[in-house]
Amino acid sequence: MGAIAAAWWWLATPINLARAPIDPSAKLQCISYSPFRNTQTSSTATPVSREQIAEDFVGLAKITDCVRTYADDLGLDQVPELAAKAGLKVIQGIWLSKDRQKNATQISTAIRLAQQYPDTIAALVVGNEVLLHREMTVSDLAALIRSVKAQVPVPVTYSDVWEYWLRYRELYDTVDFITIHILPYWENVPIPAKAAAAHVDAVRKQVAAAFPGKEILIGETGWPSEGRMRESALPSRTNQARVISEVLELARREHFRVNLFEAYDELWKHEFEGAVGASWGLFDSAGRTLKYPPGIPVSNYPLWKLQMSGGMALAIVIFGVAGLTLRRKPRQTGLASWLAVGLSATTAGILLGVAAQKMFYESYGVVNWLQWGTLLAAATASPLFAANALMAGRAPPTFLELMGPKEYQTPSPLTLMHGLVWIVIIVIGTDTALGFVFDPREKDFPYASLTMAAIPFLAMTLLNRPRKGIRPMAESIFVGVFLLAAIYMGFSEGSDNWQSLWTSGAYVLLAMTLWRARA
Repeated sequence: MGAIAAAWWWLATPINLARAPIDPSAKLQCISYSPFRNTQTSSTATPVSREQIAEDFVGLAKITDCVRTYADDLGLDQVPELAAKAGLKVIQGIWLSKDRQKNATQISTAIRLAQQYPDTIAALVVGNEVLLHREMTVSDLAALIRSVKAQVPVPVTYSDVWEYWLRYRELYDTVDFITIHILPYWENVPIPAKAAAAHVDAVRKQVAAAFPGKEILIGETGWPSEGRMRESALPSRTNQARVISEVLELARREHFRVNLFEAYDELWKHEFEGAVGASWGLFDSAGRTLKYPPGIPVSNYPLWKLQMSGGMALAIVIFGVAGLTLRRKPRQTGLASWLAVGLSATTAGILLGVAAQKMFYESYGVVNWLQWGTLLAAATASPLFAANALMAGRAPPTFLELMGPKEYQTPSPLTLMHGLVWIVIIVIGTDTALGFVFDPREKDFPYASLTMAAIPFLAMTLLNRPRKGIRPMAESIFVGVFLLAAIYMGFSEGSDNWQSLWTSGAYVLLAMTLWRARA
């Protein structure tokens, strides 16, 4: 209980910032706005109602003077009118792609809005990261920018990641000001949160030197609150709050314009970009509430007391199962077995809350929720079954006992249930391991659930291993998969990514357990 309490006290330690991320007395200059909620997405052409946008603007007007949009379809053409009523300015986006017909519609709508609301629309952004995504040639883009600029009474710009502005400097003469995106987390060499603000300032100065005489707007900068690490760049609530606080303080001190990315979490992006893509907002998606209310210290685990209590309850139940097993079937049990139960209970008590929070933020869609929910359930059951097995002297079940010919199958219902837990862990663990080898970019690391599951099984195989028998073929194949995935991840993700290293360690524990199996 003491170890679990101490771990959660440390995990939940809040940070105090010199400048609050959201300060009602010092409004944000501008913030990116997307109206889509819950199952609404731009990819499935979900129209957005006036009431929904107006409701958002009531909350946003309290923290910012301006919103930036990226398109003008699906109801977003209502933004300038509703923003004017809320007292907000708009940096109006025009979404460009390879579809020329849609481009023409986007452009004509934006020109109409700029002519109709010149006092509300502060600027038009003709295209967003078009060159980065190779949607258009630079000459075609420049021609469109000049065409739009000739028809509107407001400034015109183009937005892209900063490297592409330096690569395509011929756009310099086509725009009224330069709009660059600086996202330290997504840099080719990821920047850690502690260095993010300094990186933003250094890049801004580099671009300003390359384009003298043009104002530089940082059109996107921010940090994700959830998701996978990239090298030393760790998404977290405290890191998001720290980066935003430090960038805003730097902008105030150095007198440059900055638009934060973004207002609301966009859950629909989870399908394409993982938990990271869905977690850049300063407001949560469902409740539209601030993540970091003014005056409240920022913690990575705001519900830590509930998570700690749940972990302690699980640890008590694990010890209860061990004691009850000995009462029903008394046998001579050594200190090692009790230490193994204690280790399993302590590990599960600490990691249950971490795994549950990861499942909540990293799950999207029925299949995803089913996968991570099943893994968490199996990981929670693992130390319970292991406590019974350690006290009873039972070896871990093999796949042959569970699914082999009848003469090999176990008659014990308890062993069958324990084996089902083992199968779930190995199958989902293998799926994640192969994912990190072949398509790792948006994959989240399931280190908490896998560790909860792996330690009890390894303890069983070390203490209750069968002395005779052959190593089964199925277990040997899985050993190879887990070891190769662990080695590959160690090289591909880098030594600074502790989430990757921890997950690789869990794969090694599973491989050790499988290697010692005998049938």
